[in-house]
Amino acid sequence: DYRQKHPEVTILDPPDAIKHLHNRQSMLQDVADLNLSDCNGKVRVPRQMVITKDSLSIPDQVFEAGLKLPLVAKPLVVDGSAKSHELFLAYDRFSLSELEPPMLLQEFVNHGGILFKIYIIGETIKVVRRFSLPNVSKRELAKVVGVFRFPRVSSAAASADDADLDPGIAELPPRPLLERLARELRRRLGLQLFNIDMIREHGMRDVFYVIDINYFPGYGKMPDYEHLFTDFLLSLEQSKCRKRPATAA
Repeated sequence: DYRQKHPEVTILDPPDAIKHLHNRQSMLQDVADLNLSDCNGKVRVPRQMVITKDSLSIPDQVFEAGLKLPLVAKPLVVDGSAKSHELFLAYDRFSLSELEPPMLLQEFVNHGGILFKIYIIGETIKVVRRFSLPNVSKRELAKVVGVFRFPRVSSAAASADDADLDPGIAELPPRPLLERLARELRRRLGLQLFNIDMIREHGMRDVFYVIDINYFPGYGKMPDYEHLFTDFLLSLEQSKCRKRPATAA
């Protein structure tokens, strides 16, 4: 209603499209539907399942689905609260009954402890490295049991941009891959302001997994965000001016 009554106002992103990213199950479906195999790499989504109720049945549901341990558990709904960003790592399926649904369970992919945060501002793409969860070895998986809660990973305090890292782990995803991924997600999601959390499968240079998408992330944590964001807002206004019909003299 507001948009119809005030056509002169620029709507950055429509609310109904934003809601799509409030559910961790639906947010990654658009990535799963993509085929980017011709862009210097492959982009996948970890195998996952949704648990909506009955904690005691989680071990059986995981067994029936054939998910491999360890599993990452995240709250299903993303509402901006600290609780919605809680993260758990489960080493055995029976301990999963300790979790509180609704939850999203994802197979953990070893990724060298480095995560790439890909910030999208319109057509601009900015990538930063963040420390993430370390690899889990087969030996560790055989010895450890339980569900472990982790503080919010990939925060600005966990920046890995200046760390001395193995080049095979630290190398940024190929630019053509990021540009195609960002362009396709902008179109499918109908959004211009979001970020993608991406990991590289350990030991595989060109295999990447998208594990989360966040709407309007903390751009203030991103280098040079002031200039990038200002340029984005100006470009919207300039585009709107070009579309306005010329008035008769």
